[in-house]
Amino acid sequence: MRLFSLFSIVIGFLHINSTFCFVTSSSLQARSLSTTLRLSEDFEGDGEAERLQRQAEELREQIRKMEENLGESRPRNYDIPTPPDEMKGEGEMSLKKKRVLVVGANGRLGSMVCRYLLRNNPQTEVVACVHYVGENSPTARGYGRLSYEVGAEDGVGSIGAAWSAEERTATFEYADYMKDYNLQNIRLVEAELLDPVQCNTICEGVDSVIWCATDFNGNQPRAVSGFNVAFLFRAVTDPTKGRVEIEGLRNILGGLKNAKQEGKWKGTAPTGKQPINFVHVSAAPLAFEDFETPFGTFNGLKREGEDIIKNEFPSLSYAILQMGRYDDNFVQEDLDIQMEENGENDNPDRRRRRINRRDAARAAADALTNEDLSGKTVEVWSATRG
Repeated sequence: MRLFSLFSIVIGFLHINSTFCFVTSSSLQARSLSTTLRLSEDFEGDGEAERLQRQAEELREQIRKMEENLGESRPRNYDIPTPPDEMKGEGEMSLKKKRVLVVGANGRLGSMVCRYLLRNNPQTEVVACVHYVGENSPTARGYGRLSYEVGAEDGVGSIGAAWSAEERTATFEYADYMKDYNLQNIRLVEAELLDPVQCNTICEGVDSVIWCATDFNGNQPRAVSGFNVAFLFRAVTDPTKGRVEIEGLRNILGGLKNAKQEGKWKGTAPTGKQPINFVHVSAAPLAFEDFETPFGTFNGLKREGEDIIKNEFPSLSYAILQMGRYDDNFVQEDLDIQMEENGENDNPDRRRRRINRRDAARAAADALTNEDLSGKTVEVWSATRG
């Protein structure tokens, strides 16, 4: 099991007004990437509609400033012309010059998906959407997990005082072996998935989404399995919309649909064969025993979310990956990935199907350009354990 360094944990708490500065050892040229993460403030006295609107405008302004900071001083890899000998055959799906939103990027699987996309698709922009709860929330350590996975911590760094609003900065010095990490292609955004306005905002300009978000740890709600007060508070304060698996999923799908429609209206919709719009990482029906929650059973919620994708958003292409149980201790990575559509419910082998999370991340990312998976629901695994 990988341990987070103190460096990663401190980075996790610097999620407001933090600027990541990268310096390549080959050019010794300082380059800065603003990752201002502040999404929400307490607008006391304002109406709900006005508060949500201000949050959305604030996020748009942060994204605009970040892209200005990138500017010409640091061209992104996906802006570099592709040599003719590296071009895919005409008509093939590709992630080149595409923007992929990874929802749940501060989770164990989501952070690995970001890593795989960055290192295997150097001309792809990755928007890492992490869960916003609050500045002092214990979930902030998830930024450290994401930072660790994508490789930001491999550099020599310095950190400003966490308690100082003026000095909350982190700087990194690149090593030569980091040149293929493609960290310049990742953008970090915070969002509350139960807020449709924020979901609409982060989906603007997005080509595809990989959904890794969940309120479950295994088959138990996080508020129960880890006694996480933040998740528990969110679940009980508004019981009519407390499910990321359902309402959060519907909000992101709606935001993606709106983004696609807006591109058509503006005449900026891409032409040619496009990657799958939405890859949904779900759980195989027999991966876990069912678990009762106030909102329904674990498996019932998973199937309901899958039905939302298939029935409520016909304009979006999709692939639903029902993962076997994650097992990083006894299942090696880099194994052949197995997929099965419409498996037999009475097949006892289905309960023994396992997959290493890194292979699951690879399967989720590669599914974006697998035309054979479009419109399908498949069970995914890589190994079995007796």
